[in-house]
Amino acid sequence: MAEIAAFIFDLDGVITDTAVYHYRAWKRLADEEGIPFTREDNEALRGVSRRESLNRLLKGREIPEADAEAWMARKNAYYRALIREITPADILPGALAFLDQARARGLALAIGSASRNTKDVLRSLGLLDAFDAIGDGDSVARTKPAPDLFVWVAGRLDLPPGACVVFEDAEAGVEAALTAGAYCVGIGPAERVGRAHVRLPTGLSDTTVDALLDQLASARRQHLEISDPRN
Repeated sequence: MAEIAAFIFDLDGVITDTAVYHYRAWKRLADEEGIPFTREDNEALRGVSRRESLNRLLKGREIPEADAEAWMARKNAYYRALIREITPADILPGALAFLDQARARGLALAIGSASRNTKDVLRSLGLLDAFDAIGDGDSVARTKPAPDLFVWVAGRLDLPPGACVVFEDAEAGVEAALTAGAYCVGIGPAERVGRAHVRLPTGLSDTTVDALLDQLASARRQHLEISDPRN
């Protein structure tokens, strides 16, 4: 891997937590359509596209394509109404300090989110101008766990993916980052993000940029030792 030059952040669950808004929007749609939907079901939608979220909500049930498009549009309308409530106070603990530290070290900063509402959420948080590149659900055809979004964002930064660290709270996002060839920092429980190079149990408040870069360097050395055929 190349020398680290950029941090790429997923938005939901890393910079802010919009899971409750997604849950309320999907729950309203599910209730209207008579589909059981719980908070546990909502966890399975973490990090995936709107279409894949609908597929998981349906749990194998098939509906006409026109209905699928209408349902997704309805859910998105519910969600967009809810996120009007977001303010800078909804930035997760430690995120602003971490972004400031990274910028001070000369690292490029970017967003790589599957959400098509990414820019609206960033605007509400007061962070729209805080990033050098923003990739969202409209940036690529294949969404996470495909690596395309992170490859696209790295390209916007004029960097190879191997020079980037991706911060993710979803299994699909971790898979996408690793497949892209990026470093990956997982935020959350091991059963969800345990494949990441480094794991932060509760978020960016768990570390500093200097400490994290040291952890990534250690993880890289261990990987090289394991892969060395002389060992």
